Amino acid sequence: MTSFLIQAHETRGPSPWSNDTCAFCRIINNESPAVRVFENDQVIAILDILPLRKGHTLVIPKAHVSRLSELPPELAAAVGEAVTKVAHALTLALDNTGLNVVCNQEYAQAVPHVHYHVIPAPTFGKQPSEAPSKVTEPLTRREMHQREFEGRSELDDDDATVLADKIRSKL
Repeated sequence: MTSFLIQAHETRGPSPWSNDTCAFCRIINNESPAVRVFENDQVIAILDILPLRKGHTLVIPKAHVSRLSELPPELAAAVGEAVTKVAHALTLALDNTGLNVVCNQEYAQAVPHVHYHVIPAPTFGKQPSEAPSKVTEPLTRREMHQREFEGRSELDDDDATVLADKIRSKL
């Protein structure tokens, strides 16, 4: 699933971004908008603005740390606890227990601030408009990845509000 994203970053050098220009720091400081689904003193969780799938959530420590390998243990524990809470809420809110949890360090990391992606697994079932008797072949791994990649779209503000409320109600 993430291979398309990773390939796009294979030749990218180190990030020139600093704490001053960090998109997540601006969100944490309420300088940029985001749909927050969870927050405590050390961590926030927001809906991804370009989600891989409905419910794609980012769990972010409030302290600016660029690399997971440099995250202090007490902050790593707080982030881990938040990932678990968000994952549980997502499984209840979406009635889908399948998840991917991903954290990149430099390689394929779009924002140089530690963050975890909590991504609901795909549900490639029959569409309601299909005839019940129609038999479909299972997708190959490549077809599934291609559908996921092509199916990405920007998060709609109204949809985000409804989804965030549903997730929050499960926390």
